[in-house]
Amino acid sequence: MFLRGQKSLTQRRAQYYNVVDTNTDGGRGAVIRQVWFLEGFTMSIQNEYLSGLMERVVRRNPAEPEFHQAVQEVLTSLVPVVEAKPEYIKEGVTDCLVEPERIIKFRVPWEDDQGNIHVNRGFRVQFNSAIGPYKGGLRFHPSVNPSIVKFLGFEQTYKNALTGLPIGGAAGGADFDPRGKSSREIMRFCQSFMTALYRLIGADTDIPAGDIGVGSREIGYLYGQYKRLTGKAESSALTGKGLTYGGSVIRQEAAGFGTVYFLARMLEHQGETLEGKRLAVSGFGNMSWGVCRKSAELGGKVVTLSGPDGYVYDPDGVCTQEKFDFMLSMRAGGADKVEPYADRFGVEFFPGKRPWEVPVDIVIPCATQNELDVEDAVMIVANNVRYYVEAANMPATAEALRLLRLSPKILTAGSKASGSGGVVVSALEMVQNSLRYSWTRQEVDSRLKQIMGGIYDASAAAAEEYGLGYDLIAGNDIAAFKKISTAMIAQGL
Repeated sequence: MFLRGQKSLTQRRAQYYNVVDTNTDGGRGAVIRQVWFLEGFTMSIQNEYLSGLMERVVRRNPAEPEFHQAVQEVLTSLVPVVEAKPEYIKEGVTDCLVEPERIIKFRVPWEDDQGNIHVNRGFRVQFNSAIGPYKGGLRFHPSVNPSIVKFLGFEQTYKNALTGLPIGGAAGGADFDPRGKSSREIMRFCQSFMTALYRLIGADTDIPAGDIGVGSREIGYLYGQYKRLTGKAESSALTGKGLTYGGSVIRQEAAGFGTVYFLARMLEHQGETLEGKRLAVSGFGNMSWGVCRKSAELGGKVVTLSGPDGYVYDPDGVCTQEKFDFMLSMRAGGADKVEPYADRFGVEFFPGKRPWEVPVDIVIPCATQNELDVEDAVMIVANNVRYYVEAANMPATAEALRLLRLSPKILTAGSKASGSGGVVVSALEMVQNSLRYSWTRQEVDSRLKQIMGGIYDASAAAAEEYGLGYDLIAGNDIAAFKKISTAMIAQGL
């Protein structure tokens, strides 16, 4: 737990967090460590042009904090690149990369089982197509808004570039909540959503996939409506499909598998393996499921899962087929609660809390954006966590990520690199569809491992090239930026 204090420091607000051991002093706790943090201080952009560009982004996109956060993180990383090669600024590449090529907003009317009409908002942001057709997920969640989809599309552009595959970046979704809805209601919503979107997507234009709230069931309804409207069995127009109609094996677990493969390369760089390592993971969906499965396969042990209701601590690890299957059943149930896991396996449940207080070797946030704040980061530092690896998109606040990156004890990896396993297998699904062929589980898994290794190598090499040491987050931003920029300049702006 934390006790917060505040002091004045050279005209700036600063605060410290006392990390407390609640098992001592009759439960009152004893301060075991003190961590300082400059309040509101994020990574500044140490370049006049890029700093001015960031100001323009904020001014032209008001009230979009998630998008601002995503852009600032990348522009901060790009300082040594544009200073070494000012032609990127001269050619207007940096300015173009913070502006989506197209933004679509549309209404989605649908009828519930009682005959009542509802209207939701749908979005698609086609951010950048320099490398290939737009590619990115669809998110159905009440939080979806222009800021969210723009941040996701921006992140996806960089993530897709790192894969080495010919795909651009996009994102979309709707402020629709599938929780508590019947399958018929979800079907009607998906059909209405696709009716508004189908003219703007296609195998060579824009290929949506799943994200939060959009799994194989939703993709099936969306694809069925796409076929009815176009008259084409264009299987590569959407990815994340069922295996019986053009889907790929390990697609559900791909994102988590990819994160673990990236982590394994980080460990290898340090002369270590996953064997015997304890991992804290958030969420209990496909991402977390994949991380649990691949970690167990490589000798690691995930000891936490979480939901909106709190987290569970399983000291034996989420390591058995029974536990993997139960995670899937919880997800399919739609209740979005993790407490049933504690009830089923007799482990502790901590209501209203997050899993980052558990001492582990590795932390992998797998849920949603900004789920990890400064207090969480302080606890991670205090617990002597050695690896912080992002699976979810932008899971830490800017302040929290800065604290983690500045810690000399923690090696960090950003989601654009370590969280790209899902889109890798989505792109491989597109290849299989084009070939009218399906690869085996072993073939897809092998290709995923190889590509994730290439992403790690590109990130590490870019960081070293620009004198940034082992800063994998800056490295992945730089590697992706250079690839996208080269393509944009070659094609003419």
